[in-house]
Amino acid sequence: MQEELNIILESAEETMSKTILHLEAELTRIRAGKASPTMLDGITADYYGAPTPIAQVANITALDARTISVQPWEKNMLAIIERAIIAANIGINPQNDGTSIRLFLPPLTEERRKELVKKCNVEGEHGKVSVRNIRRDAIEDIKKMQKDGLSEDAAKEAEAEVQTLTDKHILLVEKHLAAKEKEIMAV
Repeated sequence: MQEELNIILESAEETMSKTILHLEAELTRIRAGKASPTMLDGITADYYGAPTPIAQVANITALDARTISVQPWEKNMLAIIERAIIAANIGINPQNDGTSIRLFLPPLTEERRKELVKKCNVEGEHGKVSVRNIRRDAIEDIKKMQKDGLSEDAAKEAEAEVQTLTDKHILLVEKHLAAKEKEIMAV
């Protein structure tokens, strides 16, 4: 029984940690005024009939704090990548110079910064809901084990451990959100 409890707890902790990693990845995609190649993660271009991430068909670099350069490995991909960036609606118009695409990030207005903070908060809320769902599933598994003969004390102890894990991961979500908000609001 104790081994099964440990498996439930380890599984819950592992899944919660994956939720935090996912949140971190989502927050890096939200620009904070500074150019980053990761802003183009998730944008795919049609590469010979297959949707392919831009990073796999081009070299993406941040030239400075406000400029991203996209240099396709094949010249015929320029227009396709440009259309993909426009279609992704990331709020940046690509500039095609015939050999590469440059993305110039405009300085963020106060209004835009507040919108980005709201977007971060939405991602954070998704993270918290995910962590709470993992807690619910783990507690349900513990209750099933209690029906199958697990002592009440062991069940209460395991539920308390799950709650401690939940609190720890919710706090991590809030720390990530606070750091990202500070980064976005910095002028």
